[in-house]
Amino acid sequence: MITIIQVVFYKEVTFPLEYILPNGMFLPKKGCRVLVPIKKRKVIGIVWSCKKKNTVRYNKLKSIYKILDNEPLFSKDMWKLLCLASQYYHHPIGSVLFNALPNILRREKSFPVKIFSYWKITDSGMIFESNRLKRYPQQKRALTILQSKIAISSDEVKKLSINIYSLKSLKKKKLVQLSKSSNNEVFWRNNIEVSEKKPKLNLEQSEIVKKITSDKMLVPWLLVGITGSGKTEVYLRIIENILISGKQTLMLVPEISLTPQTTRRFYERFNVPIEVLHSSLNNREKFFIWERSKNGENAIIIGTRSALFTNFKNLGLIIVDEEHDSSYKQQHGWCYHARNMAIWRAKQENIPIIMGTATPSLESLFNVEIGKYRRIDLTRRPEGYLPSHHIFDLKGRPSTCNLSRSLIHSIKNQVSQNNQVMLFLNRRGYSPVLICHKCGLVSECLRCEHYYTLHKNQKKIECHYCNQSFPIPIQCSKCSSTDLISLGFGTEKLEERIRQIFPNIPVVRIDKDTVKNTYLLKEKLSLINTKEAKILIGTQMLAKGHHFSNVTLVALIDIDGVFFSNDYRASEKFAQLFTQVSGRAGRSLKKGKVILQTHHPNHPVLSSLIKKGYIEFALEILKERKESLLPPYSSHIIIRSRDRNGSNSLNFLTEVRKIILKHMDNTNLYLSNPIPSTIPKKKGFFRWFLLIQHSSKIFLNIMLSKMIKKIQNIPEGKNVRWNIDVDPIEH
Repeated sequence: MITIIQVVFYKEVTFPLEYILPNGMFLPKKGCRVLVPIKKRKVIGIVWSCKKKNTVRYNKLKSIYKILDNEPLFSKDMWKLLCLASQYYHHPIGSVLFNALPNILRREKSFPVKIFSYWKITDSGMIFESNRLKRYPQQKRALTILQSKIAISSDEVKKLSINIYSLKSLKKKKLVQLSKSSNNEVFWRNNIEVSEKKPKLNLEQSEIVKKITSDKMLVPWLLVGITGSGKTEVYLRIIENILISGKQTLMLVPEISLTPQTTRRFYERFNVPIEVLHSSLNNREKFFIWERSKNGENAIIIGTRSALFTNFKNLGLIIVDEEHDSSYKQQHGWCYHARNMAIWRAKQENIPIIMGTATPSLESLFNVEIGKYRRIDLTRRPEGYLPSHHIFDLKGRPSTCNLSRSLIHSIKNQVSQNNQVMLFLNRRGYSPVLICHKCGLVSECLRCEHYYTLHKNQKKIECHYCNQSFPIPIQCSKCSSTDLISLGFGTEKLEERIRQIFPNIPVVRIDKDTVKNTYLLKEKLSLINTKEAKILIGTQMLAKGHHFSNVTLVALIDIDGVFFSNDYRASEKFAQLFTQVSGRAGRSLKKGKVILQTHHPNHPVLSSLIKKGYIEFALEILKERKESLLPPYSSHIIIRSRDRNGSNSLNFLTEVRKIILKHMDNTNLYLSNPIPSTIPKKKGFFRWFLLIQHSSKIFLNIMLSKMIKKIQNIPEGKNVRWNIDVDPIEH
């Protein structure tokens, strides 16, 4: 008898391969990495199972080269969660497991080496960590200074390049070096301090904190609070109890733009190690956070979608902020939803989970209706007033960049009172179209069959689908005319126009063009919070989660396009966006005002939303969904396919449809013909999809599980890239 090891892989193959364990090599545990041969390459895989087999039948199997880990990389609960996710989302287990690991472990055969020094501000207990001091000259100098002194003044600290957990003022504080002991987990647990400077809770907040902290049922909580109602303060009070009990907290936020303000509040409140995990970190930084969390060395992790897969030594609470946000849904490859998986993880680890939002998704409201979630509401702001809403009819009235005279007058009025104004336009760039005035040719990306967006400041045209860019053309490629003009407007052109109208007023623009990383974002937000900038221009990066105490006027510049979308989710998305953007106004003692400019002031979606508010509006949409048997009252699975010429994808999905029809024994199943995607061509690939609908989610998953192997064996599938999207939010 010999030992056979089943190994799964990231991308090489979608099913486990078997290898022989050489004599004298210790038996690897399930979840450890191994180095094995595939054809002529050495590839890293993860051990899936071990079994004993007859030597005669398996004499042709290759042997494992090396076992890379002594212990599994996944906890038992995380392993179960990922196996469940692989089954539910019909995605290969190897890809799921590797996606849950730091990227560096997919390639490197050994763990990176780390050197950490831990320090403490003696009179406040604040900790910071110099984990990168071995990398840059300035940081090496800082480490030398710190190691040469028993104590160091705050003035000297400010001159050092270090990563400080607490951003509080360091006046008259001294730092002393702690031991370089590996037992940093014990240190923070024994030195927890909570700032005494915290706002007093109102009755609603107090009741919610009491309910959640005393909960024994561990059913997911849906915290529905109007914008500015103090949801974050509720989070902080509950986290305080979790920390005191010695447990860790994971807080998910939908976008990186929400992390600076959130982490600042956390730093100000707690003296424990707090880490931020997002896509802007390099692979080594992500790995070190993952490892510290696994060892229990950090107390709180605030991160975007992928932070969900961080291993914790003693996780005690999960928070999903802005639970409605579509950023929690992965759109490519393994199409998981981080909010749903966070609920699975909380159930798996028997811990509480809180999902907070001012605009709950229809799926969450439905789950409240059927008893899967418990809903609690925050209905008033601790300070400030709910903004008033005003609709400006643009029909027949002069405007530039949709800035009507009435809006310009309102901006002048607010700025003259030393208030701030926020202009929301969900379209970046200078202009969405560059056209030849002589022959009418529009600059178009051939890879996506989509118009290039003009970026005047960066002197380029760019496709916002594939990010391909070129210098601004001097002449038309068809008729050689130099008379090229731009049509439409984006945030860049809006900023230009605002600066012309208000030449002496400081303006700040926040979008993906002006904010390339978290450092630039912090700088921009600092200009807003210190009231240096008076007029704020931005896309969705400004729409949610931010607390701008001096913003008294919010204007939505161009939103008419959503009224004519063919997406059945369009009205829900618009209502969420409108409510979130409106919520930036009037968050302090000054009254807020929201102006919406439109050519359709009497549109039923707009009228109903303003008259009834988001929750009542959402409940009405739920009734419509029920009558139409649309999600969440039915379940969708989409099979997507793409290729370079379009015909292979169409043929593949046609064959998939034949297989499903052949084995379909349920008349309630709806199966569409292959349909071009909403974006038919992207990055040179033609995109098609097949929609499957049924009232039972369980039935759909069982059906697809039975057919997945037959689908994988379709010959046309070798010439296309395809994946399965369970519970899709886009077509």
